[in-house]
Amino acid sequence: MSYDKDHTVIRFDIVKNRRKFFIASSVIIIIGLLFTLFQGLHLGVDFKAGTRLDMFIGKTFNPTDVEEVIKKEVPNVNFSKVTPYGENQAYTRFDQTISSDTLMKIEMALKAKYGEQVSKQVSSVDPSIAQEMVQKAAIAVAIAAVGIAIYIAIRFQWLFGIACVVGLAHDVFIPIALFSILGLEVDITFIAALLTILGYSINDKIVIFDRIRENLRTMKSKTIPELEHLVNVSLWQTMRRSVYTVATVFFTALALAVLGSESIQNFSLALLFGLVSGTYSSIFIAAQVWVNLKERNMKKKKEVM
Repeated sequence: MSYDKDHTVIRFDIVKNRRKFFIASSVIIIIGLLFTLFQGLHLGVDFKAGTRLDMFIGKTFNPTDVEEVIKKEVPNVNFSKVTPYGENQAYTRFDQTISSDTLMKIEMALKAKYGEQVSKQVSSVDPSIAQEMVQKAAIAVAIAAVGIAIYIAIRFQWLFGIACVVGLAHDVFIPIALFSILGLEVDITFIAALLTILGYSINDKIVIFDRIRENLRTMKSKTIPELEHLVNVSLWQTMRRSVYTVATVFFTALALAVLGSESIQNFSLALLFGLVSGTYSSIFIAAQVWVNLKERNMKKKKEVM
């Protein structure tokens, strides 16, 4: 533990250990990419043609019995394992769109087995719409990230903009990697979570970059050790604020994940992963990328002189 001239406590030299953080993030992203390439993402019905069938059974049931009913009514169509959730509810997903008449037959068969309280809710997407949804989701995330990076470059300087792009890419890839590794479903709520994550992440990065910019005016930064010390001081000056801000949202998202309905669990989990990733990247990735870029510029200037 050390102190700077203004008595800012530096509990750990973050800048000096930045390579360790780069390696840790790279490992997670590479593993996630490998899982994505060989296992693929578990796409929801929003991004993959097919039909999702939500069933309210209304009493205790065995998922295997429900699967037998579905197989009898739709014998030649693949569908996912019937998964219970909530109170006496379950869902499954078909790999192709199912006609309303067939779905009605399934509902009637379930009513015959479990009673008239049985009801269904259906979401169907055809192949062309699924492909369009994937394209629009990717464009939405890309536009948000590029727009944020341009704002940072104009508001601060272009080196901060580059560091911001790297940090935001990290914040997008980490939740995708974790969803791929854990086999969680990627649906439209996941994209909403990514856009929310980008908003929180950029807010954290702006606070840190703004503190670095302020300290550049008052602290010495003519040498590389002085620059690294300045960034360390800036990070520890904003550390409490960064942790407290993300903690308030983190525990809210955690409550939604634990107590919320099945329909928002993926959103909550993506938000949890992204909040941690965004705070981590602001401190240990984006700021460190800026240090690397700034040091490279300083070395080039010395060589020219």
